[in-house]
Amino acid sequence: MNDGHGIRRRTLLQLLAGTALEAQLGGAAAAPAAPQGRHVARIGDAAMALEFDERMHCRVISKRGARPAAVTGFGPSEQLRLAGAVQLLDFALSGQAVDTVDGQHGPGVRHRLTGLAHNGIEKTVQLSFFARHPGFAVLKVAYRNQGAQPVAVEAWTNSAHTLKPAGHGQAAFWTFSGASHADRRDWVQPLKAGFFQRNFMGMNASDYGGGTPAADVWHRECGLAVGHLETVPKLVALPVRAVAGGAELAVEYERAVTLLPGEQLSTFDTFLALHTGDYFAALDRYRRVMAERGLQAPDIPAESYQPIWCAWGYERDFTVALMEGTLQKAKDIGLEWAVLDDGWQTSEGDWKIDRKKFPRGEEDMRALVRSVKDAGLKPRLWFTPLAVAPGTDLLHDHTDMLLLDKDGAPQMITWWNSFYLCPAYAKTIDVTKDMVRKILGEWGYQGIKLDGQHLNGVAPCYNPAHHHARPEESVEKLSDFWKAIYDTALEVNPHAVMELCPCGTAYAFHNMPYMNQAPASDPLSSWQVRHKGKTIKALMGPSAPYAGDHVELSDHGDDFASSLGVGAVLSTKFTWPADAQPGRNFVLTPAKEAAWRKWIAIYNDKMLSKGIYRGELYDIGFDKPEAHVIEAGGTLYFAFFATHWSGQLDIRGLSEGSYALRDYVNDVALGQVSAAKNRIVVSFAHALLIEAVRLR
Repeated sequence: MNDGHGIRRRTLLQLLAGTALEAQLGGAAAAPAAPQGRHVARIGDAAMALEFDERMHCRVISKRGARPAAVTGFGPSEQLRLAGAVQLLDFALSGQAVDTVDGQHGPGVRHRLTGLAHNGIEKTVQLSFFARHPGFAVLKVAYRNQGAQPVAVEAWTNSAHTLKPAGHGQAAFWTFSGASHADRRDWVQPLKAGFFQRNFMGMNASDYGGGTPAADVWHRECGLAVGHLETVPKLVALPVRAVAGGAELAVEYERAVTLLPGEQLSTFDTFLALHTGDYFAALDRYRRVMAERGLQAPDIPAESYQPIWCAWGYERDFTVALMEGTLQKAKDIGLEWAVLDDGWQTSEGDWKIDRKKFPRGEEDMRALVRSVKDAGLKPRLWFTPLAVAPGTDLLHDHTDMLLLDKDGAPQMITWWNSFYLCPAYAKTIDVTKDMVRKILGEWGYQGIKLDGQHLNGVAPCYNPAHHHARPEESVEKLSDFWKAIYDTALEVNPHAVMELCPCGTAYAFHNMPYMNQAPASDPLSSWQVRHKGKTIKALMGPSAPYAGDHVELSDHGDDFASSLGVGAVLSTKFTWPADAQPGRNFVLTPAKEAAWRKWIAIYNDKMLSKGIYRGELYDIGFDKPEAHVIEAGGTLYFAFFATHWSGQLDIRGLSEGSYALRDYVNDVALGQVSAAKNRIVVSFAHALLIEAVRLR
């Protein structure tokens, strides 16, 4: 490939003689010497090398430490599964070529390795390394049938590797997996014996699917991440498995196809990343690469960082009087948003106003918006697009809008007992845009809470009325649907906050450019609040407007520290002056009010959600206690978490000079540190939040 810059290309006849050769960016030390006739090709950059043997099996070499070291063994990293579950693993390496390139990812080197299988399938592995992305290889593999007979293919696999345990007999691993599951499991987990997740990026339940197409495994010394780099969602799987030899991961794609003689099958663009520390580094790099491909977080209005009160404490039993009676209290304790949640509508799909709660219909809805604004708050409305309930006028009049499976049956959305509408159908887009215009334009809301686990991903659509070129168009065009909604909202109000809450699912990365607030999305624990925060700050950027969701969903219902410590926007759903449903304990008692006021005042004073999340400083799996850092206005804010801790803390990320430490929640001085002497001894339960101010 030329790309306007000079090509240097060579076919390496030395490969056939078993000579190891490396073409790399930078001037790092050479990887370990290869026994003659075993390792026949070595490529890479200053951080990572990949060695291929005569069968095109590959191993990964880390060059980040004092000495290069193999972190995986040799294995068939790129392979085909043929009909009958026959694995095509071995390809006799026959040639290599290398080009210099300069394109969307900057200057780099592109390698092509070619080999032939026993049945006449020729494999070409194209690997690119870029100077601005060390340790990050972009792969694309092509398989051509050079034989005389058709070959039936069931699936392909890229970057199948097994990360070896760390040195000194340490076998512990952690993983990040970006797939969605109906049990709303942790996105970040330790790899225990027998651990396995397929991490399919399609539907893993009727209304749970999609996600971020990346998986990561790491130990104390390094980690590996894999995924795809396509700019639309793809139905890949990213399996992670704990095995005796370490931790396995790969990118897999199942698609039955017959390769006739001369025909070629190409994989998606995928990646293999080597990193140190936890998964944050790999996801942050993935975000940067995808931004260069055109997918990046939008500009964020200041309104996205303002703290939130939501009327969901009253649930669907809310009344206008209950909500209006709470507005002034929400404003008095420092909140800026008031959200009307689920229950204002008669049904999903028609979106008619419930006359039992709003007797005058839209006139009463506009009156509620005025009440919110008169209280000094900003109004936001809950809305769940892509859902239509049985019995609605929309479903009666427009059955053509339904997303249908291959048997012609609608896809079920369990929570609302509704059906999916197809996001790739023009009528669905137009109806939803009209509703957004009504909410923001006619009713006067300043933001929308787009809510529901079904919003994260959809199934392939077989509705013949939609004339899809392929059923997967519904999957691949979901992000286009969100773009249309987001663009419409900003046309009405350039400062509109568009919160996308995919209820417990692992966020779909391809939807992120079309939302300007990402909540913790129904967290099951404070741990989820924190590791979801770290994930969103990696995928949307270190100052992303991540909201901790209702604090009532955190441990003990009052863990503001977990939100504040990761730079999250504070949110609450308290009721006042009493619980609408006795026993729910959402009422803002005098004791709670004092605590809520304190934490919200700290949030409004520090505004750490606008700061820079320094996710590279601490390993969320291995560093104890768990630690997070925000840099804001030249000051570092540390958050440490443990059930109980008594001992030493490492204060990382310090530059030159001394720093005064203070527990800023309780206003307690904790001494001074410097980069050379950065340890203190403390005791705390649950959380310790420290401000480190550089002394002039």
